[in-house]
Amino acid sequence: MSTMSIIFTIIFLLASLVLIVSVLMQSGKSAGLSGSIGGGAEQLFGKQKARSLDAMFEKMTTAAAVVFMLSAIILMVLQKYN
Repeated sequence: MSTMSIIFTIIFLLASLVLIVSVLMQSGKSAGLSGSIGGGAEQLFGKQKARSLDAMFEKMTTAAAVVFMLSAIILMVLQKYN
């Protein structure tokens, strides 16, 4: 395994973990996992704080998904040419 493959594998694993966590922390129709955490934050900081948390998790999910897909493509290309 080349050095580039190792680096992109680590990036791939980190992106997948961030993607999993950010999706689980987003509030859905049933308020999921972030409802229990964000609900306490909403009482403490007001409704704007909960909305900003949802926006932050949405941006984090988008960024992690892009990094995940790009690293998967790069790993596939590296595997084909090595």
